[in-house]
Amino acid sequence: MTASSNKIVILGAGGRDFHNFNVLYRDRSETRVIAFTATQIPHIENRSYPASLAGSHYPNGIPIVPEEELERLAAEQGPFEAVFSYSDVNHDYVGHMAARVNALGCDFTLLGTSSTMLLAKVPVIAVTAVRTGCGKSQTTRKVARLLAERGIHTVAVRHPMPYGDLEKQGVQRFATLEDLDRYDCTIEEREEYEPHLRNGTIVFAGVDYARILAEAEKEAEVILWDGGNNDVSFYRPDLTIVVADPHRPGHEIRYYPGETNLRLADVVVINKETTANYQGIVEVQNNVRRVNPRAKIIHAASPIFVDRPEAIEGKKVVVVEDGPTLTHGEMRYGAGMLAAEQFGAAQILDPRPWVKGEIAETFAKYPGIGTLLPAMGYGERQMRDLEATLNAMPVDVVVVATPIDLGRILKLDKPAIRVTYELEEIGSPKLSDILDSFLPRWGKGEPRREVSRA
Repeated sequence: MTASSNKIVILGAGGRDFHNFNVLYRDRSETRVIAFTATQIPHIENRSYPASLAGSHYPNGIPIVPEEELERLAAEQGPFEAVFSYSDVNHDYVGHMAARVNALGCDFTLLGTSSTMLLAKVPVIAVTAVRTGCGKSQTTRKVARLLAERGIHTVAVRHPMPYGDLEKQGVQRFATLEDLDRYDCTIEEREEYEPHLRNGTIVFAGVDYARILAEAEKEAEVILWDGGNNDVSFYRPDLTIVVADPHRPGHEIRYYPGETNLRLADVVVINKETTANYQGIVEVQNNVRRVNPRAKIIHAASPIFVDRPEAIEGKKVVVVEDGPTLTHGEMRYGAGMLAAEQFGAAQILDPRPWVKGEIAETFAKYPGIGTLLPAMGYGERQMRDLEATLNAMPVDVVVVATPIDLGRILKLDKPAIRVTYELEEIGSPKLSDILDSFLPRWGKGEPRREVSRA
């Protein structure tokens, strides 16, 4: 046992960190989690992981502090073990973080799948990705639709986004659009939940994924893990589908834990091929075959659909894209930009002269965003700043390429045109072929294993 092994600091971003604690540390008396740190997501620090979730060993809860306070923690607490528990960062970043932690005299830990994946009583299909913004959401929707067509009751369990009151977010079940309002969902949450709900798929999310699993198992014949932020599934999958993006070739083997997902994949969907450079497609395909030769490769596109394309032609527009895809996903354009160009916008206005409040802070933190406007909405303040930014811009039309109708939650003073996208396979195999091969192995609706979660 090392000098630091009885004290734990979990380095997180409001999701994976809580899961790792719940699974590994909550009930262990021989270790003491002294803090969570927070980064990536605004306003998730300077809270506490509440006692009601932390368990009997933590009657006062656990503080959540900014990651910048690592050095202070080491000075005040002495050596500890730092458990890295967030995602969508390149391997250099992880190495630099390890060096920073080690220089403080502390141990640096990356947890493996056997330590963190829970075992379900029903089959689990996991859809994950190698980066944020690869097209995981439309792939998940496609799998859910294919399962529904086969008469299989599927429940989606979404990677956590607990950015509000943690005590109220332990277990959340979403069956209707009204549930989004009931749980005071942010834009980021709505973007992931709303399309499932419109398609008739029930969604679970929250903080405590063992409790969530127990609830989901009560009504699911198959659990569909809807991954986020290129993180690894919290549940042990029976089928793992991983999405890669040829617009960012090479990222599939240069990011954590995206490369882990790639190595775990049974199926790799190379998405967006109709808008990508051919050499990018080839590079991704070669990397998949080199790193995980057993994986089946599906070639796919995500064609765009515009509700009123004639409203874009000849107009001055601002393009709103999915926030995380542009920020830590590092994409430089998305479906909205493609739609604006394809349907003849006269000008795509740079939003930076008009950005307000926290939207301005986002551009300062991620200067590479450029002329797009990220749909940042991690809280009420950000949503209002996004609304103010859009209303201040002298444009004719807002081109909205997020999975939700922003008009439901923002009061815009100009028309908004929605751009949506769905997964479309190119050639064979297709996801339907994969599912038709997978499903007979388990038997529809039959519990396939006895599970102890003691």
